[in-house]
Amino acid sequence: MTKWLPIGFDEAFKKTVDTIIPLGTETVALSKCPGRIASAALLSKVDSPSIDASLKDGYAVKSQDIIYANERKPVRLTIAGSAAAGEIKTFSPMKPGEAFRILTGAKLPDGADAVLAEEFVNVESDKTITAKNIAEAGRNILPRGSDVRTGQCIVKKNQLLTPGFAGILAAAGFSEAPVFKQPCVAIVATGDEVVAPGRPLPEGKLYASNMVTLSAFCHSYGMKTITVTAKDTADELKTTLMHALDNADAIITSGGAWTGDRDLVAKILLDMGWTQIFHRIRIGPGKAVGFGILKEKPVFILPGGPPSNLMGFLQIALPGLMKLAGHPVPGLNRKKVLLSSDLHGRDIDWTQFVFGVVDDSGQDYGTQLPVFHSLRQKGRLQSMAEATAIAAIPEGKTLITAGSAINVQVISSYNLRM
Repeated sequence: MTKWLPIGFDEAFKKTVDTIIPLGTETVALSKCPGRIASAALLSKVDSPSIDASLKDGYAVKSQDIIYANERKPVRLTIAGSAAAGEIKTFSPMKPGEAFRILTGAKLPDGADAVLAEEFVNVESDKTITAKNIAEAGRNILPRGSDVRTGQCIVKKNQLLTPGFAGILAAAGFSEAPVFKQPCVAIVATGDEVVAPGRPLPEGKLYASNMVTLSAFCHSYGMKTITVTAKDTADELKTTLMHALDNADAIITSGGAWTGDRDLVAKILLDMGWTQIFHRIRIGPGKAVGFGILKEKPVFILPGGPPSNLMGFLQIALPGLMKLAGHPVPGLNRKKVLLSSDLHGRDIDWTQFVFGVVDDSGQDYGTQLPVFHSLRQKGRLQSMAEATAIAAIPEGKTLITAGSAINVQVISSYNLRM
């Protein structure tokens, strides 16, 4: 097999996102849009509100009629009618000295240019009120189209949709929206020693926790998964990968990524005809990560060690899957933090990643910036579970000193990218 030299992280990331093409599109109900990427620009079909509407219960008036009204000199007005939200009535234009009883959301009568809240009104009879305060033009009125206007661009193509956008699209006349499809990801945990969770655990075996972690991350980004284990034999690996290829949009293998006697994944993929883009990156943890295309579907090779497995997923596989789902800027979100301790890298031509937690208060350090605390002293599974962020010592550096301000990656799919 051809010997492949490790490439740098930036090159590997770029090759990944440049190679992958988003899946096709589909139309989904607005309630299912949050977290999805719009596949087309959406222009409002209507004005919302469709009328000049009252923002308060009160009285529609001509502002000039009550320009001098106050408690000592109230202005008497004649009630010319009433209007409630949703009513369809035709009124004669208001005349000077008239007022309309109006409820929140009701259409403003022609000729009225303000709404006087009812707390500033004395009702003298069913025909007469006195205004005790002014209401300048536009007071307590929601103008037609002030939320959205017909033809206004509500959502841009490639924009991440949030619950707020679902609401404004509904106001703009939509009940569904076109979005990029979310991939179904097959996660194949390899190794004679791995056992699917929920089954009895024989001596010398271990549960496929990597598979569960990766599947959970995929689900948190709205992706479906197929999870399966496979023993370290060429026949079983090939059969499992073929089945995954037939039933998923992308494949992640976990384990068997190196060059040992039982590290067969790359060999089997080459036999199956995949186009290898790279295999091995100058990163730690996660050097054995690989990526290629098999039958037009992306395949990610991840090492079996938990820190390397998760880091390879977060840095390479997850951005690739996000690109497949149409994200215009794939990858974890970032935030600026202050380092609480020195970060040491491995080599000058290496990118070292460090799991950590972020203290958003920063109070103990006299800074308004959040503070990053490394979890290097924790056990590997514990540090992975507790981590909320990842710091990187990039190529060209072997040390970032305590007190430095750097950007870290935020491990959360809930900080939606705008």
